[in-house]
Amino acid sequence: MKNFIIRTLTAIGIVAVQVLCTYLSPLSLAILFLLLTALTVNEFLGIVSKTGDIAVSRPVIIVGSCYLFFAFWLNSLTQGEALVVFAPYLAFLLYCYIKELYGKHADPIANLGAIMMSQLYAVLPLSLINVLAFTKFECFTEPAPYYAIPLTIYVFIWINDTGAYLTGVTMGRHKLFPRISPKKSWEGSIGGALLTVASAFAVAHFCPFMSVWQWIGMALTVVVTGTYGDLTESMIKRQIGIKDSGHILPGHGGFLDRLDSMLFAIPAVVVYLLAISL
Repeated sequence: MKNFIIRTLTAIGIVAVQVLCTYLSPLSLAILFLLLTALTVNEFLGIVSKTGDIAVSRPVIIVGSCYLFFAFWLNSLTQGEALVVFAPYLAFLLYCYIKELYGKHADPIANLGAIMMSQLYAVLPLSLINVLAFTKFECFTEPAPYYAIPLTIYVFIWINDTGAYLTGVTMGRHKLFPRISPKKSWEGSIGGALLTVASAFAVAHFCPFMSVWQWIGMALTVVVTGTYGDLTESMIKRQIGIKDSGHILPGHGGFLDRLDSMLFAIPAVVVYLLAISL
């Protein structure tokens, strides 16, 4: 009971911070995700280092990761007119390769693999929140507030997780992916998906810049990719042999535990909005 209360209070605090920072201003949204980028990369490199084969300079990687987020932020604000800001990040990647070339680590491939995966798995998805917030997609029938798509992704993920949990607890019989996540069931996944799709009708009412069918398509995109994001993080933890990615969030583990669905959903929604804009 005590753990449930702690978990609930932590969840309320996390939701409040996410919503407030996203809605308050474009700058507060950027600061929130910049901080999440740094913390998530640090956490990811920390857990993969538990294998004993990886030794990288976390401060250097974190700085390079934060710069990529900054480059996406600036380029998105200028509607793609500042591509030159990505040049220092490319130099950072080149530095990572050259450093391993001259280094004396026993397994430089493992180091480079950890660095590149941190960028693809965590940094790039979090950086793409800038594209969702500041891009004027052709599928929008009217100007959309910068916070609309990010907030909707949060809502869809929260509703899907809640619906999947409640349906799974009460009706779950058939395991979805027992090798990776024994507690997830097909019934839970279907229940979460149905509840999320239902919420898309409400979103379409309050955010009419996309049609209800486009919102439903986005809801399904978040449901499917968010589930795979959750399973992928579970696979990483199972491979390393840990229960949680961290202990900084009472009752929830680490930042990767909290953001796992979002890391897949954000880039998927970018692709979805670009596709329906064609």
